[in-house]
This record gives sequence, C-alpha cells and structure tokens, in this order.
Amino acid sequence: MIRVENLRKSFETKSETVHAIDGVSFEVAAGEMVTLLGPSGCGKTTTLRCVAGLERPTGGRIVVGDQAVVNMDKGLFVPPHLRNLGMVFQSYAIWPHMTVFENVAYALEGRKIAKADAKKLTMEALETVQLAGHADRPAPRLSGGQQQRVAIARAIVGKPQALLFDEPLSNLDAKLRVEMRTELRRLQKQIGLTSIYVTHDQAEALAISDWIIVMKDGKIVERGRPTQIYRYPENVFTAQFIGTTNLIPGTVTSVDGEQVGVETAHGAFVGIDKTKRVRAGDKVVLSIRPEDLIAGGNGSNKLEGRLDFAIFAGAAVEAEIACGDLKLFCLMGRDAPMTPGVPVNLSFAGDAAVVLPRE
Repeated sequence: MIRVENLRKSFETKSETVHAIDGVSFEVAAGEMVTLLGPSGCGKTTTLRCVAGLERPTGGRIVVGDQAVVNMDKGLFVPPHLRNLGMVFQSYAIWPHMTVFENVAYALEGRKIAKADAKKLTMEALETVQLAGHADRPAPRLSGGQQQRVAIARAIVGKPQALLFDEPLSNLDAKLRVEMRTELRRLQKQIGLTSIYVTHDQAEALAISDWIIVMKDGKIVERGRPTQIYRYPENVFTAQFIGTTNLIPGTVTSVDGEQVGVETAHGAFVGIDKTKRVRAGDKVVLSIRPEDLIAGGNGSNKLEGRLDFAIFAGAAVEAEIACGDLKLFCLMGRDAPMTPGVPVNLSFAGDAAVVLPRE
C-alpha cells in the first residue's frame, strides 16, 4: 500500500513561486496499478519522483507499506535506497558492456547478498520477464522490447515493496508499445506488486490501470476506474483529454434523477448526469464519444448533417459531419460513403451523452 497525503512541491524562479504539486492526496491499494495521467507539466512525474525519494517535497506525507518515508512537518525524509522501491525509467539504462544476467544482477550490488542467493534472485527475475534463455546474451543484442524487460527485471530483482514506472514505453515504436503495455499488465498482475505508473498516453492508461488519476496544473482533477473515467467523466478536461469526444453546449431544461434535458442551438436532447450535480438553468455541454454517434441509427437524440471529411482507418471510416456550424466526429462502417456533401443522419442514446458543467 502507498498513501500520499497533501503532497506539495514548489520551485522558486526569479519572478514567481511555481507549485509543481499542489496538495495531492491518493492511495494505492496492495497489488493495484494506479496511473497518474495528464499533459506535460501537470505534476505527475514530480509526484512519482517524490514517492521514489528523488525529489524532496515542500510539504506533505508519504507512507509505503507501514513505514512513513516522508513527513515534512516532522522533517522526515527517508533516502531513496532505504525505501525498498523498484523503478523503471523512460530510458532502459542498459549497460552495453554487460550480459543480460549481469545487468539484472548489478541491482543487487552492495546489498550483502551471498553470491548463490544473488544468482537465484537474478534468474527468478529473468524467468518472470521470460528472458531466462537470454541470460548470457550481450545486452545490446536485444530488441527494444527485450531491453525494456531487462529494465523491469532489474527493478524487481530486489523484491521491492512497490514498483514505480516513469513513462517506460515512450521510447518504443507504436506497434511495440501496444505489445509491451499488454505485457506490463500481465507482469504486474503476475507479480502482484503495488505499482504507480506515469504516462501522458491515454490509451496506455486505459489498458493497464486499475485506477486512473487525472492531473492538471499540479492538482488531481479526477480519479476513477478506466471504464468509468472514459464513459462517464466528471468534467470537460477529462472528457477531452482521455480519448476523443464531441462537445455540444446547451442549457439544462429539466432534471429527472440522472436523466437531464438539455436545450442546444441544434435541438433539444436528453443526456445523463451520474453525479447529479446539474440543475435546471445551468450552462452545460453534452459530451458524446465518436463511437456513440450512430449514422442512421435509432437513438433517442437525432441530428441531421452532411459528410464534411472522411478517412478509411481499417476497422472503421473516421468521419467529420457538419451539422450546421457544428462539426461532429463519428465512426462509420467500413463500407460507408466517403463523398463530401452526402447527407448523414446521426443519433445517439441518452445514456451515451454525458452532461458536464461548462468550464
């Protein structure tokens, strides 16, 4: 378990104080993978480095397992090498003059572990990442994905309490990233290690996480399960940052439990507000995912438009539909017409349109 309480980190510049982390609090339950997700400069990597001990916070408290490793009110700051944490960085940091075995075993140097025990731990780590058969191979002769596995083996060889990932797949090509995120998820579940993962890649976060924490400007904007945070975001920033969405501004006309009536410049629609925050008269936006806009469908909400632009993307036709001055992005079948100007009638279900307070 990892618990972060009211974490703060400030930097002084010549003209101002920059609050890189501003009162961040969250927990990671034993065996779970929690992802810190957000744009560059949101504070996610600084938060991770504070947990690792690579940054000294300005304030707050961090507990790993049953040990407080940071308590700035009491002047407590446990150095990184005493926190028993494994970390996988953006760079593999593979020693080119060493074999695969030697790269992993190097992480045990200075721990006063008997040679036989060190060998056993190293081979166990390599077996976990399915590289035991490559133990004697020179590290530079491995593929990018294999080198990333070496980095993971090195992080887990010392039996850490938790594992920290700092954008570990950012140096891989697109195809290998998809393969490795599946592999990382498998490994994390197999090992059962409590993990914090940092990324700006939304698809990566959705694929590997038990929980996602969305950050912006040093603060937590929202947290939730991947399916929850994608299908029912609670604010416009999350809806736009995680995946692609269409936003239609309007005003609330009625509220019946979770069901909300919204009047827009393009018609009256019905959406859903699971938080039950909005009230009649509120200025809101309807957030609708492209896959929920159905061309020629029978949903309760309907729009008339014309095809403005389309590309064939293999599994679907990605289309931009002009409904007056409103441009909507949707996915159509592979055999859909792609000629600009073709009439396209769209519909969407009421529970597919999330009603969000306007920002």
